Amino acid sequence: MCGTCGAHGRAESPRGEGTRIVVVGKGGVGKSTLSALLARQMGRRGLRVVAVDADEQRNLAATLGLDLEAMASIVPVAEDADYIEEKTGARPGEGAGGMLRLNPDTSDLVDRLSVAAPDGVRLVVMGGVLRAGGGCLCPETALVAAAVAGMHLQEDDVVVMDTHAGVEHFGRALARGFDTAIVVVEPTFNAVQVGVDSARMAAELGIGTLHLAINRSRSGDDVERVLAYVDRLGGFTFSSVTTLPFDDVVLEYEPAVDHLLDGSSLAEAMVGLANGVLAPGRHPAGSVA
Repeated sequence: MCGTCGAHGRAESPRGEGTRIVVVGKGGVGKSTLSALLARQMGRRGLRVVAVDADEQRNLAATLGLDLEAMASIVPVAEDADYIEEKTGARPGEGAGGMLRLNPDTSDLVDRLSVAAPDGVRLVVMGGVLRAGGGCLCPETALVAAAVAGMHLQEDDVVVMDTHAGVEHFGRALARGFDTAIVVVEPTFNAVQVGVDSARMAAELGIGTLHLAINRSRSGDDVERVLAYVDRLGGFTFSSVTTLPFDDVVLEYEPAVDHLLDGSSLAEAMVGLANGVLAPGRHPAGSVA
């Protein structure tokens, strides 16, 4: 466990009746697109959705469909020095060697730091290092980890967290308190290797439901290739396996997912994934939703 922020180890956190979903995988496999589609589809179902952008690249706002004016109004958690100090006792860049409050009251974070996105979604942006030598992110990490894990959710509340590439967020336990992970891969060995590593770390954090999403699939051969890679890497039992087809509309209209929500083949496949996430049932590895 980190001696500064305490957020780098395993920790138990309160859970409500809602759903906490963390989206993980290798860089470039489509995590932000999937996160945005999932958040907006669930918002259209009448669920109360909080989307958390934990990727330092901060792409989720544009992918959700916010315009430039709305994006300019976002204050990332990592840049709100007063809020961070109020809650943790340390300002950004001053975490190393200091004492932080490990259980800050973050019940007001969504109200104070989120912005409205389409379909009723609220967006919280974590932010990250803005310059070389920018200092320790321990206060920000502790704050976001506590805020997300400590949210008291009602049955119709959903949190969807988009993460940066790789597995480092598991080392910092940003995903603690989540009950569901969606592991996004494309049909390449490197993507599947990162995906399997992510799934194993998620399980170590106590995340009990892990869905595999095979993105940009062009044929059944791609699905078989991915499942063979999973076996080659030692195997892993996912709660479901969903095929997300390659769709030219993604490139045509990126970054926003607005044109993907109605009638696209990707959106139709995402409905099945969303249903599985909201009403999870275990299926053998290799079964395709």
